[in-house]
Amino acid sequence: MGMKIWHQSFTVLGNLPPYAAALQAHFRKVARPDTEVVLHGMHDKTYQTNYPGNDIRYAYMQYLHGQQFIMGGIAAEEQGFDAYAMMTIPEPALREVRSVVDVPVVGYGESSYLTASMLGQKVGVLLFITEMAPLIRENAERVIAANRFAGVRPVGFTFNDVLQAFDNPAPLLDKFRESARALIRDGADVIIPGEAPLCVLLARNGLNRVDDVPVLDAIGATIKMAESMVDLRRSSGAGPARSGYFMAKPPRERVKELLDLYGISKLSPAEGKP
Repeated sequence: MGMKIWHQSFTVLGNLPPYAAALQAHFRKVARPDTEVVLHGMHDKTYQTNYPGNDIRYAYMQYLHGQQFIMGGIAAEEQGFDAYAMMTIPEPALREVRSVVDVPVVGYGESSYLTASMLGQKVGVLLFITEMAPLIRENAERVIAANRFAGVRPVGFTFNDVLQAFDNPAPLLDKFRESARALIRDGADVIIPGEAPLCVLLARNGLNRVDDVPVLDAIGATIKMAESMVDLRRSSGAGPARSGYFMAKPPRERVKELLDLYGISKLSPAEGKP
């Protein structure tokens, strides 16, 4: 039986056609033949430029933008999707999304840390939004033991460098290897590409190891986690906890009333529109 996964990016995908096309091609490669992954991005007026990092390097602005992830999760459930995949390592409002929907919700970071912990002993992350390093460490240490997290390092290039490298990847791949070796010297024996655009570029060019250390396809890990969680729900009824502060489910009608009150509901994705 097939499934339909809602992919949620932290970018405005309409502004980034080469990246969106590369994502779609990679999803066809990693997902099962009967899994449909449908791309969704942020509202087209979310950012001042095509680069989310100008905003999401700040905790409060990321918190604000996270409301779109919550509405995306609600829309995914109401439109009949089988799972909701947050394809961004900071995973804004991950716990909050899980508290308001019953469909499986998976995150790029969480899926990566869990998968990486089965491939090696110490996990490291390379980022180009380096201001997020404390958040990435905090999130990782909620998922794996602190002594298994080797840390976060700057990857040494920018978001726009990654976009340009889709046409000429070789120089950037060499820079990535240099940064990876520095992280390996810090003790990492599995490396996670911190941002999804970087991950898809590496996967597209077959860069899955640096020396003896695996470089995780975090996008692939997230989609596989989504498929597995849907399978578990179908086979054994596995679903989210509904007790306690973080997981008790609020009434959907009241959630929508408050989204209207705060003027946020106008950003909700329309049915059938990515």
